[in-house]
Order: sequence, then C-alpha cells, then structure tokens
Amino acid sequence: MLQLDSISRLPVCIITGFLGSGKTTLLNGLLQAPGLANSLVIINEFGEIGIDHLLVSTPSENMRLLSNGCLCCAVRGDLVETLADAHRRRSEATLPSFERVLVETTGLADPVPIIQTVVTDDALASYYCLDTVVALVDCVHAQAQLDSHPEAVKQAAVADLLLLTKTDLADPARVDELEARLHQLNEGAEILRVLRGAIDPRLLFGRAVLDSLASADNVERWLGAGRRAHASDDHCVHLPHSDAAHSHARHDDRVQTFTLFLDEPVSRQSLATWLTLLANFKGANLLRVKGLINVEGRPVVVQAVQTVIHEPVELAHWPTGDRRSRIVFIVRDADRAVFERSLAALAQNGSDGSASVADPRAGKGMLDPQAYARFLEMAKTLN
Repeated sequence: MLQLDSISRLPVCIITGFLGSGKTTLLNGLLQAPGLANSLVIINEFGEIGIDHLLVSTPSENMRLLSNGCLCCAVRGDLVETLADAHRRRSEATLPSFERVLVETTGLADPVPIIQTVVTDDALASYYCLDTVVALVDCVHAQAQLDSHPEAVKQAAVADLLLLTKTDLADPARVDELEARLHQLNEGAEILRVLRGAIDPRLLFGRAVLDSLASADNVERWLGAGRRAHASDDHCVHLPHSDAAHSHARHDDRVQTFTLFLDEPVSRQSLATWLTLLANFKGANLLRVKGLINVEGRPVVVQAVQTVIHEPVELAHWPTGDRRSRIVFIVRDADRAVFERSLAALAQNGSDGSASVADPRAGKGMLDPQAYARFLEMAKTLN
C-alpha cells in the first residue's frame, strides 16, 4: 500500500522534445554553468550511429550513450542498467562523482516509459528520484508537429516546463498562438521562451522535488491553479467550464486538462485505494495527474503518470488557507465525467448515513463496508 514518505536521492531531469527542437543546444548551454559541472549525462538517439553525444560538452567519463533505439519500453532495461552501473561506479569512486542525472531523449521518444522506469524500478528508486520533465518546442515547426505526431503532443502534455525555442525565427503572432495552444494542452506547465538554448539553470531544476512545494507560489505554479478561475463552494466536486471546441481535427483535441475540487478530507486508505483504481482502470488514459489532497487534515501531494503512482508526500504545512483538495488531470481519450464520479466516491456518505471514507469514525486507515461498496461501484464506472 502507498506510504506517505520520501527520501533524499539523486535527481533525474528528463529533457525531451520533438526532432530538431534544440535539446542538444540546450544541454550544451546548461553544461557550461558551473553549478551543473557534476552532472551525469545520458543521451539516447534513434539510428545506427550516435552523433549527438559528440556535440555535448561534458567529460566523456560522465557520458552514457544508449544507442540501441529510442528510450521506450524496448530499451528500459538498458536505461536501468546504465543508471545502476553509474551509481555503483560512483560509490566505488571509479566514476567521477555526479550530483544529478540529465537524460536527453530522442525526438521520437515517448517520455512516459522513462518516467515509469525512474519511479518504479526497485533498484533505481533507492538512489534516484524524478525531478523536472522539460519539453522543448520548436516555434517554427511545432504547430505541424502537434497536428501530425502524437509523440509531440505527449511530450508537451507530461512536461513540468515547456521551453519555446527558435523564437527569433518565427513570426511573433505565431509564437503567441503556439503558446496559447500549449497552455490549453498542459495548463500546469510553465512556458518560457528561450533563445539559442540560453537559460538560467535555476529556472529548470527542482520543480518536481516535492519538498520545494512548501510555499504557496510553488504549489500554485505546480498545479497551474493560479491560471484557473476559482470554483464556487456550492458543491463537493467542481469543474471548470468546457474548453472551446477547435475548428479542425488534430492530435491534441483528444487531450483534456481539467481540475476537480473536493471539499471534505479523505482518509489515507481511501486515497491509496482511489489512486490504485485510477491506475488499474484508467492508466492508459492518464497522461498526468497532480494533486494537493486534504488527507485527514494534512496536505499531501500526489502525482501519477499513466499506471505509475508516485509515493504521496506530506507537506510540513498548508501553503494557503484553502484546505480543499485540488487535483489536475491531463487525460487522453477519456470522459471527464468518469473522473468526477470517481472523486465523489471518496467523500460521499453512505445512503444509510453510515460513516464516509473520510469520517474518522471508520477508523484510521480503514474502509467501512459502505465505503468499500462504493469503491466497487466506482471501479465499474472506470472499467
């Protein structure tokens, strides 16, 4: 069952983006910064001969190249082996010490399996933790890429930070249109414009380290809640207005971003059960889930990517006076109403007035029979 703890591990930053979006240029610029000198760089390429690793400025002993295909399910074992070997050699002092890992994916990569590898592999989880997922977006070609390639849409949808590149080569009005489209696709991500890969590294890293979410600004930025209108308090679950329909078919029309609010606290057991049911029954549709949950009065951060559920982490204090649970969903080919019904199941009382899942009368960490029956009904709606 899910636990509410975390440990200190080496952060892994994933740099993704479609072909030609400027990932290597960005990486080269980052590695010039003194604070990033002690970084392990893992570069993946699609093709028989690796080239990009020859263009990256970092000591060769801290470079690892995965050359047997894109970073996807077929080569997850290679990534695990590379990370495990790097940690072993770091411990044995046969590899220069590194303080973080930068993974540059091929432009054709689906970043979700990489995230799953870092988060779920038992051996790696003891040494590494997922930090920021950065997606680069080429302002010149991105509109066509998003229309034609689902990989480009997924890269943008799961990112913590979106970097707009080649802004000097694109019409300013087109850049504005692209930024608006990306905001609709992934409201929780901050969007920054960069020129020739130049950016302060401090703007990139530490965004997904949950211990840094203690301030109100960080929580609002992480959830993207500051960009949404606050819902009224008339109902237990609130939904934003529907997004405007697009005038033509494209891949990101299949992607929705929405926020659900829950007024009542939930129990630890009900939260774990709900997350597990989501992953089991709707994992294929979940591009990303982020939430700040009121668990028995305490603020708890949750994350999920498809079937992968991060360990929930309890914050030291509430970032604001708002104690409602807020959960941001980024889903593909899914009915928003299904997720609304599932969330309502956590808080509603039984029809006979018996204790709800969130009611302490049910016992800490326990599900009463009425609550369990509701979870079974919820599972039917998700299947």
